[in-house]
Amino acid sequence: MSERFSLKDHLFNAETLGRLAAEYAAGLPSFDAEGFLSDVLPGLQGRELMQRLDWIADCIEARLAPDFPTMADQLEAAMPSQLDPSKTDDDFGHFIHAIPGILAVRHGMTEEHRERALDLLHAATRRFSMEFYIRPFINMWPDFVMNRLRIWAKDPNYHVRRLVSEGTRPKLPWAKAVKIDPLLPLEFLDILHADDTRYVTRSVANHLNDISKIAPDMVVKTLENWRKGGLQDSKELDWMSSHALRTLIKQGHPKTLKFLGYQMDVDLRLSELEISKNPVKMGEFLEFELSIFGESGTKILIDYVIDFPKTDKSTRSKVFKFKKTSIPKSGTLNLIKRHRLKGDATTFSLYPGQHRLIIQINGKRVTETVFDLIN
Repeated sequence: MSERFSLKDHLFNAETLGRLAAEYAAGLPSFDAEGFLSDVLPGLQGRELMQRLDWIADCIEARLAPDFPTMADQLEAAMPSQLDPSKTDDDFGHFIHAIPGILAVRHGMTEEHRERALDLLHAATRRFSMEFYIRPFINMWPDFVMNRLRIWAKDPNYHVRRLVSEGTRPKLPWAKAVKIDPLLPLEFLDILHADDTRYVTRSVANHLNDISKIAPDMVVKTLENWRKGGLQDSKELDWMSSHALRTLIKQGHPKTLKFLGYQMDVDLRLSELEISKNPVKMGEFLEFELSIFGESGTKILIDYVIDFPKTDKSTRSKVFKFKKTSIPKSGTLNLIKRHRLKGDATTFSLYPGQHRLIIQINGKRVTETVFDLIN
């Protein structure tokens, strides 16, 4: 039986930390690479991913100057080459290069050092995103940092521009919350939505999706303004809009569906929703089919919802994308879908019992049935 993949071991091991040690030794001739490795490697055991980052930062910090301005100079001197500026996406960098961000938060959060700390984050984010490490500075000095972000929103480097969006997201996964008004960064998104790199525009779309959970109507209004402004390629803006509105689409938010060109009350007839096999075993596929009858050309957005029972006998609903399409010339749309019910998923636990399957068209639940899940 093969061993389970370990992200922490993949990211932090003798090879990756050997590379980090070589970078510091190249930038700082006095850096004891061998001593660093002999200290850091044994300490990885028993530590989780984020704890390992802190431990690596401890071992680096012990070999740097104690005063922050000198430390920041040393961290910059040891940085590897910038990420390839000719790329436009899929160039996240390596977790080992998060160390300057950790040390900036540890030692740069004073009025005396905050400007130097932001300069350090500006340099570091061109090697690895500083989205986690800019957030404590935003919370401590919101006006001061927002002024810096206004400049960075037009920076020549797209990793810096992305940081402006990603670092101010109200619901950034795994990150500490930012305490500013979640609508304040819209001024940055108004600039960044026209960016020519998908890495930035994806962040903008994810940021809007975060805001949609707080102020849904404002997100739709913002996208309407961007569409009228015409600063972004129409196909890219369509992609951004779909990505930004994904939560509202699943919720059947009326203004969202109207913005995307879908009518909530469309004249449709449906066949019976049929499940090919019932009960379904854990790990097998739920297969179902449905026919939709309507006027040719009618634009429809189809999702399906499964109500999953929980151990306390309540249910949890999860919405899944099905199809964006229109009624064909024949007036009949035949649909078949297979959904695997994973019993070994790490993010969502399944339990035996009766489940409910619901079809949602243009945000409106139109038909449903039940099936049993068994071990």
